[in-house]
Amino acid sequence: MKIFNKKNIITAFLVLIVYALGQVLIEAGVLDSYIVLNIVIIGINIILAVSLNLVTGFTGQFTLGHAAFMAIGAYTSAVATAKFDLPFGVAILLGAVLAALAGIVIGIPTLRLKGDYLAIATLGFGEIVRILLLNNEYLGGASGFNDIPQKTNWTWLYFMTFITILLINNFINSKSGRACISIREDEIAAESMGINVTFYKVLAFGVGAFFAGIAGALYSGYFYFIRPDAFGFMKSIDILVIVVFGGMGSILGSIAGAIALSLISLLLQDIPELRMVIYSLILFVIMVYRPQGLLGNTKLKLFKKGGSKNVSASTK
Repeated sequence: MKIFNKKNIITAFLVLIVYALGQVLIEAGVLDSYIVLNIVIIGINIILAVSLNLVTGFTGQFTLGHAAFMAIGAYTSAVATAKFDLPFGVAILLGAVLAALAGIVIGIPTLRLKGDYLAIATLGFGEIVRILLLNNEYLGGASGFNDIPQKTNWTWLYFMTFITILLINNFINSKSGRACISIREDEIAAESMGINVTFYKVLAFGVGAFFAGIAGALYSGYFYFIRPDAFGFMKSIDILVIVVFGGMGSILGSIAGAIALSLISLLLQDIPELRMVIYSLILFVIMVYRPQGLLGNTKLKLFKKGGSKNVSASTK
């Protein structure tokens, strides 16, 4: 019952207030379709960045195949809703589970690798997924998958984003999360202390892929149309840039990075000829003068158990 303390009740109340406010503004037309579109993009980017940060920032595994898991979730959800007329909640779950299974299958052999070798292996996995989608006529092939029912709305986006942040944050603060962080800090020392390094690497990879699948399902459920090129190598790079920009090993940093880079990209749309130049320059300045990212390793405190202050004080 320690979770039902005053601070957590206030936090839950504020979460619901923000949701209700957004719903009212959308229904009243204050937030038009263009603004809603950008909110959807920001929400999806937050889910992708937070899930990748678990693998790269907290477990220390450099991966370049995160967009492949997003693609698996997107196509699975699209098939479930467009061809089998399944409820959107079921479609999201199917996409997330298949993405997680793919993460586990690819994680078992590849996560024995380190550094550049792991990056190359996951990059290869991403290209394999993209080529398979390009050559699968049932999924639309190179021309893409269209006529996807638009199921993603403010309710699905908001609560899927919130649940992703909450669950991954809780995972990081759990025994398994601490094991992942110890692997990042010193893999040999972690293994010598009895931590099953391979198991926790695969676990982090599977959890990250699960939530990337959710992001993919939300993406396909909003944009009607998806094609394999949208989930290529550059998409994985975009997600990685958000994680590095916000701060490796910081959930709050991933949220801030996703919002900041989405808004910067939006503001530069009026000058397309200079958009990528300015965008790259901003990233360059941040990486040179603040390599730890916007928020460094700032921790997110969300729904903490009562009495945690006393515990932390005694451990100090």
